[in-house]
Amino acid sequence: MIRFIVLELIVLFSIISCKNDTGKELSENKLVSFSVNENNFPIVKSQKGTPIYIDDKDYSGVIKVAELFQKDIGKVTGVTSPLHIGKNPQGTVIIIGTIGKSQLIDGLIKSGKLIADDVNGKWDNSLIEVVENPLPNVDRALVIAGSDKRGTIYGMFDISRKMGVSPWYFWADVPVKKHSEVFIKPGRYNLGEPKVKYRGIFLNDEEPALGRWAVENYGGFNHQMYEHVFELILRLKGNFLWPAMWWAGFNSDDPLNAKLADEYGIVMSTSHHEPMMRAHAEWKPYGGKKWNYKKNKNQLDAFWKEGIERMGNKESVVTLAMRGDGDEAMEEGTNIELLEDIVANQRKIIEEVTQKPANETPQVWALYKEVQEYYDKGMKVPDDVTLLFCDDNWGNVRVLPEPESAERSGGYGMYYHFDYVGGPRNYKWLNTNSLPRVWEQLRLTYEHGVDRIWIVNVGDLKPMELPISFFFDYAWNPESVTVNELSEYTTNWASEQFSGKYAKEIAELLDLYTKYNRRRTPELLDNHTYSLIHYREFEKVVEDYNRLAQRAKSLYDIIDEDQKDSFYQLVYFPVRICANLNEMYWYVAKNKQYAKEKRVATNLMADKVVELFKRDSLLTLEFHTELADGKWNHMMAQQHIGYTYWNQPDSNTMPQVTYLKVPEVGQLCIKIEGKDKIWTKHDSTANLSIFDNINQQEIYFELFNTGKRAIDYKIETPKWMKISECENNLKEEERHFVSVNWDQLPVGNSAGTISVSANGQVIELGVIADKIDLNQKKLQGFIENDGVVSIEAADFNSSSTSQGFDWEVINGLGNTKGGVTSLPVNKGYQEFSKDNSHLEYTFTLINKPKNDSITLFMSLAPTQDFKNKDGLKYAVSVDDEEPQIINLHEGCAGKDWNYAEWWCTAVSDNKLVRKSKHKLNNTETHTVKYWLIDPGIVLQKLMIDNGGLKPSYLGPSESKLY
Repeated sequence: MIRFIVLELIVLFSIISCKNDTGKELSENKLVSFSVNENNFPIVKSQKGTPIYIDDKDYSGVIKVAELFQKDIGKVTGVTSPLHIGKNPQGTVIIIGTIGKSQLIDGLIKSGKLIADDVNGKWDNSLIEVVENPLPNVDRALVIAGSDKRGTIYGMFDISRKMGVSPWYFWADVPVKKHSEVFIKPGRYNLGEPKVKYRGIFLNDEEPALGRWAVENYGGFNHQMYEHVFELILRLKGNFLWPAMWWAGFNSDDPLNAKLADEYGIVMSTSHHEPMMRAHAEWKPYGGKKWNYKKNKNQLDAFWKEGIERMGNKESVVTLAMRGDGDEAMEEGTNIELLEDIVANQRKIIEEVTQKPANETPQVWALYKEVQEYYDKGMKVPDDVTLLFCDDNWGNVRVLPEPESAERSGGYGMYYHFDYVGGPRNYKWLNTNSLPRVWEQLRLTYEHGVDRIWIVNVGDLKPMELPISFFFDYAWNPESVTVNELSEYTTNWASEQFSGKYAKEIAELLDLYTKYNRRRTPELLDNHTYSLIHYREFEKVVEDYNRLAQRAKSLYDIIDEDQKDSFYQLVYFPVRICANLNEMYWYVAKNKQYAKEKRVATNLMADKVVELFKRDSLLTLEFHTELADGKWNHMMAQQHIGYTYWNQPDSNTMPQVTYLKVPEVGQLCIKIEGKDKIWTKHDSTANLSIFDNINQQEIYFELFNTGKRAIDYKIETPKWMKISECENNLKEEERHFVSVNWDQLPVGNSAGTISVSANGQVIELGVIADKIDLNQKKLQGFIENDGVVSIEAADFNSSSTSQGFDWEVINGLGNTKGGVTSLPVNKGYQEFSKDNSHLEYTFTLINKPKNDSITLFMSLAPTQDFKNKDGLKYAVSVDDEEPQIINLHEGCAGKDWNYAEWWCTAVSDNKLVRKSKHKLNNTETHTVKYWLIDPGIVLQKLMIDNGGLKPSYLGPSESKLY
């Protein structure tokens, strides 16, 4: 009895002391060391590699990966460690094996040298431990023991990753980090079980990029190509794949595909609309007639039966049910009885072929688009079938189970998107996935008990390297990345791919370019996206992106030569070409505006568009032909310029531009910032916005010429005004910035005139400066500027919590600064009460509001009604008024899969905007209160309109805070 108690204590101590690997440990290398220590175990020391031993009865995939592990050691150190398969180990050795398949590992467990109770029988788990005198003739061993095939593989690849072999060494040409010696630190390392059972990617929308690349390099989607995909998935601790399917058949194109996947431990399945392990591309070659179960049941049953027969004993998850031909809705509409019949017959086929009860074969039913309605209307789904919920194709989770829902033996899954072909427009060219939003939606998913399958559509795989890494790391353990560690995650990832010296700078580039791309995806951009008139919006967007491109170039110029290829494709190219794209559309907008105003610079703007469009193609050519000696030809071939509806054009098409026939002699014209009007003579409407000493504005006006001949001009201003330097000779256009020297003005309003004269023309611009007595006016919170108060949601003045709720700021989420949401996210609806948790935003108005009322615009993340009820709600009030309950989804008629107008606008704009009117107290300082009702809502920005809010995409910059 005493012996058993001691053994139990040993096991318990082992479990407590094991170190679970998490995403945050990208930077915390607790396993591998590169310096000599007497307790460290040598993998390579003094140019000698420790021999590797593996049982020849172990899985062939484990042996294959042991060979890759051997190569990894060689890449890092330049030393080839001997690999012995089926031999007895001697001396100091590395022993690799799977529990139950390796006599070496099982012998260590039986002898008590290796305690593996906390690993044995687990899913995808791995134990790494240094064992003293484990076997006769072996003085010391590094043991890598897996609970199953993948567990053993993960153990090897985990060491490889921490030695300096990035999972992206092939797919992103990340160089291996070199070390002359490598050691394992003493201790017991348990990777732990993954929180999500099946973690995978879907290769999709693969033309004209990945598909052509695969054909050119491998002859198609065959086992030679897929071997790289399988290896990547395993190095990222994934285990699941939906293969490319636009024209390829994973099983039929190359029988070795499925064999190799099973060998490596990749669990295969088929996409949401390809039932019974059959690719859609197989139907026509099969002689398939109508894809209609009512009319063609026998042929479809036979087709599906062959799919299950071909599957055999390979580890698979069988997709059930049926959609219409070509990933469309079924002709019958929402016919529950028919679909239940289809599923029942499919399960009969599974039982007949496998000779096992259906519930012993993992199955999944994807609630994709309109299929959700079958489930909502009561379709009965066998309890062992995984219900695969889906996002709306734009990264917004559509429906989640209630936290109190009865557990299903099949559990729940999530089909997510980093890429999409469909309305309102494709997005599949570059990475547009901002990690804060991905994290927020996947956290919401996990907290609602969805943890059986996570599958993400990654399009061409490249260039989704960063979000793919995040997806796999987060799926392994969603608790490993907290909101405060999001930016740290990107920094650690950058450090893994590049030198740690530049990791923080690279991470900022990655975070910002994906944020900029998400607020409006490149395919949706055009000359109307951002305002050319208000808030200097378009030019600020272009300046921000060009600043990013310059930072990327500066890094590219100094980064180590062996890192240039990986830096180019992961950072420099996407930043540079997206900056170019935004600038091109800015010049298109200017060309259109200038043509309307007959500016002489109109043609220069058109020429600039031509230049930037050409540069886009040259940058793409550079990626295809010069990067890594042409290794990635075709990978950037996705069309992204010239969309006219949801689907891509046949080729990139330059936006139309206007050329003017410019007269020799023109006239001087004036345009004032924020006004879509030009002045050529005196007009009482020619007034600049009001200046005030609190905001201390700098406002510009533009002079422009409509003819080729230069115009001499003169500007006169009041003495208390400051103006930027004038050329006094106008060739094309000039911008003059005006501000006020407040020391020269008394308290109160001062009026003045800016006079512009040229060739007999005199144009007067009215100016009003309002000097407020700061000793008399109470300023608190955010201050009105030009009739608007703009507040970022993260910048609340105070918060109140109750009923177990708290508030959380998610930096970087959304179009501007960040977002605020409530915790916990899986708590139910709260009846409104003034005791509910709320946030407060204080603001001061300079101008008295009309009728003592303002309009409040709240910008929120485009979160779906994931509770699938009557919309998510919050409440809002200003000052002492009764709170108004606002339904985030009020007026959201129509389903996303029918491309309802509200949804198209929300996902295109990356926000939902809700408007409410409020009566104010008779005070200068006011408070907005935002009240919690439904968890899961993310507030991003507040705009208080006191009569001055202008149309724009991002809204005015945040107001000054006192």
